[in-house]
Amino acid sequence: MRLTNNFYLHEFECRCGCEMTRDVIENVFELSDELQVLRDLYGAIHINSAYRCKEHNSSIGSKDTSQHVLGKAADITINGISPGEVADAIEESITEGKVMFGGVGRYDTFTHVDIRTNKARWDNTKK
Repeated sequence: MRLTNNFYLHEFECRCGCEMTRDVIENVFELSDELQVLRDLYGAIHINSAYRCKEHNSSIGSKDTSQHVLGKAADITINGISPGEVADAIEESITEGKVMFGGVGRYDTFTHVDIRTNKARWDNTKK
């Protein structure tokens, strides 16, 4: 199922193969809209991980409070741009009012974004 011009539902599905609930799918639609704005601004986006059911989320060592469990988060890379540069570009896009991401997390190999309503920032890069 196509969500936006460039994103499909299967890109957001849990890696364990479980089905998304209706509320999760609604969140994924909203998330994909924000990611489409980034894609239009910065080019092709690869989604490493998006929705994760509680069981899968727990199996990879993530917290039960993760936005991934709600279908509100994605770990992404953008072709030709380092994760740090991606995070900086996202922050600039937020400041300019182009996107509505509440959460932005920095990692060595990807950038986490989520559509929570409050502001959350963290840096889990190896320094």
